Amino acid sequence: MSEEGEQNIDGQDTDVGVGTLTDAEEKNAKPPMYRVIMHNDDYTIMEFVVEVLVKIFQKSRNDAARIMLQVHKEGKATAGVYTYDIAHTKVQSVHTIAKTHEYPLRCTIRQEP
Repeated sequence: MSEEGEQNIDGQDTDVGVGTLTDAEEKNAKPPMYRVIMHNDDYTIMEFVVEVLVKIFQKSRNDAARIMLQVHKEGKATAGVYTYDIAHTKVQSVHTIAKTHEYPLRCTIRQEP
């Protein structure tokens, strides 16, 4: 046995993957998650924010109202946590519907630690 690891009869290392993820581990690793943050502004009406949270983020009316009030009082709140593609799509949907209704409502995404 050498210091580099075990070798098979052909003299090749048998310690494949030591210190790295195997293919199975990579496939099973959880994808990074992203927080969608909704920001307050002085123009978007509260009822519209609730509707956006219900339609785009599938929140109940009670949860949507709670999140909307947090946005209003604290300046921002988390609308949800998703994989990057879903978070990005939801942000784009918010911006599109807000623009259609002539509101400056904005969302951003931030990667979870």
